Amino acid sequence: MASLCFFPYSLFLSKDFHVPPRRPDICKPINSSQTKSYVGEPIVTRRTANYESSLWSYDHVQSLSTKHSEKDYAARAENLKEVVKTMIRKHSVVENPLRGLELVDDLQRLGIAYHFKEEISDVLEKIYYEIRYKWSGMNLNHQSLGFRLLRQHGYPVTQDIFGNFKDKIENLNPCQYEDLVTILNLYEASYHSFEDESVLDEARDLTKKYLEEKLDGVNVSIAPLVSHALEVPLHWRVPRVEARWFIDVYEKRNDMNPTLIELAKLDFDMVQAIHIEDLKHASRWWKNTSWDKKLTFARDRLVECFLWTVGYSYVPWFSTGRREITKVNAMITTIDDVYDVYGTLGELELFTDVIIRWDINAIDELPEYMKICFLGLYNTTNNVAYDILINSRIHVLPYLKKAWADLCESYLREARWYHSGHTPTLNDYLNNACVTIGSPLTLMYMKILTSVTSTEEIVQWFEESKNIVNHTALIVRLADDLATSSDEMERGDISKSIQCYMHESGATEDEARRHIKNLILKTWKKLNKERVNAKSQLLRETVDYAMDIVRMAQFMYGKGDGHGRPNVTKSHVLSLLFNPIQGIYCQ
Repeated sequence: MASLCFFPYSLFLSKDFHVPPRRPDICKPINSSQTKSYVGEPIVTRRTANYESSLWSYDHVQSLSTKHSEKDYAARAENLKEVVKTMIRKHSVVENPLRGLELVDDLQRLGIAYHFKEEISDVLEKIYYEIRYKWSGMNLNHQSLGFRLLRQHGYPVTQDIFGNFKDKIENLNPCQYEDLVTILNLYEASYHSFEDESVLDEARDLTKKYLEEKLDGVNVSIAPLVSHALEVPLHWRVPRVEARWFIDVYEKRNDMNPTLIELAKLDFDMVQAIHIEDLKHASRWWKNTSWDKKLTFARDRLVECFLWTVGYSYVPWFSTGRREITKVNAMITTIDDVYDVYGTLGELELFTDVIIRWDINAIDELPEYMKICFLGLYNTTNNVAYDILINSRIHVLPYLKKAWADLCESYLREARWYHSGHTPTLNDYLNNACVTIGSPLTLMYMKILTSVTSTEEIVQWFEESKNIVNHTALIVRLADDLATSSDEMERGDISKSIQCYMHESGATEDEARRHIKNLILKTWKKLNKERVNAKSQLLRETVDYAMDIVRMAQFMYGKGDGHGRPNVTKSHVLSLLFNPIQGIYCQ
């Protein structure tokens, strides 16, 4: 069987990697608790994180209901979709490429483009082949919007089309709505750059400065779009979150299309109804594990774990994926807290050994809380493998077991660093932390649950997607560290990327944070290139999932620890999962 290692050789820890001798099982943090030890010692001092309680009780989640799954709504949606298909075909004429591009952009931002994948593909293909030799004669707005959408969909458009963009900007009038839209579109296009594309880097810096300087005096109708883009570029935004925001913005536009806004609202609520059922399913599983009651030292974040999966993919047919990956996210969260917060080093070494062996008979060696944890992991993982075997005749359990073992071995390495007082280099830290962040495991589950047709395809996926998985893990890890490292260092934890860089380079914290943000930007460029260079459906799907995982991480950690601190994401849970849009339906 092929190796399940996710990272290329340049990222592997060397075989002679040395961890300094560990100290006794002691804890250094501010907060601690004392419990009886399973090995006969009277007292074991443990770290505690004092995590906030969940905002969403089991009864609350199970009480959620919606009327938008009824057949009348589905019938109305189908009628609207037919109207929109006609609209797309009407505006796909080559003589007016800008209108076709604008329509595609609106459909994507409204969250309904997934209904029109074939029609959108036809529009973009016609536009690409018609204008690929005409870029120089197009205005800057055409160029910017076309470049962004075509690169997003994998077309190899070169940055050279912007060779004279500075001359064109000089002739724009910032007081003109259309000219400001042009600047905004060029700014958004610049985030689809590859490494070493200096023209796009220059365009990003120049347009950002331009928009910041003009923000206070811009037309009121475009001001929200400008401030929104400057906060986070569109390419980095979570599609479902963007749709909920853009529906409100689009409805106020002078050129708003009533059919599009009605479909967007109706579709949002109908898809939300599916999400509610997915969440209730996962909530019942969580209650049955009893982890929220028995493992109280860990974060109870079932709803937040589900929110992540909506960011990964909100479309209706990903329902099984959302349900199962919510379980994966919840298990990663809890097991992470076993290693980071509660377990002694001796216990963690035993626990890791049991997971590697995947032997249910070995749990007698574990303390009670670890027995509960391992049984939950063991049963849930085996059930996923069983369902896939029954439905698809693919034996995935060896891959799942190996991936969980890899994750826990990396957790254990961090625990050894902590107990020995070792500060790793930034490179050593990232080699390990890009596994402990969990996104390689999540990406594998997403692939296995959605489109794998054979074990041979799994092996092929591991081989071909290494770079994609690496880039994804790095951005997710760095985004996490930017938001959570201060809290984790305060309670007593190993150095994170920021502290490792400071220790290694002598940089200040502000300088280290700028360095980490620059790494994120550079790695996004690598992901962009992977998307355009993807030659197979297998890789295109993988990089699309990867980008959504990255977007969700930057969203969850953009304004603090949205996973650890539930109030950070409370408003989004309400707007995305619990509260429908009260639009006009069923005429």
